Amino acid sequence: MIDSSVKADIKQEYQQHEKDTGSVEVQVALLSKRIKDVTGHLQSHKGDHDSRRGLILMVSKRRRLLDYLRDSDLARYQTLIKRLGLRR
Repeated sequence: MIDSSVKADIKQEYQQHEKDTGSVEVQVALLSKRIKDVTGHLQSHKGDHDSRRGLILMVSKRRRLLDYLRDSDLARYQTLIKRLGLRR
């Protein structure tokens, strides 16, 4: 789980306007943080198959959101993957 203060910082950094909490950029940034945390957990707990499944679901959801953003607004997509440091 992400601490609420970290979550608020991520929302503030990636939001499009002051009340934005659910734009694609915010969702992808929050998923990326959770993916990073779960990946670290799995490196030390190799037998945790439930968390591994959750990780796969989160990566799939992030991929779908990024595909949507790429199809709808290529400039926002390219900016986001650069800011997050994602491969593509």
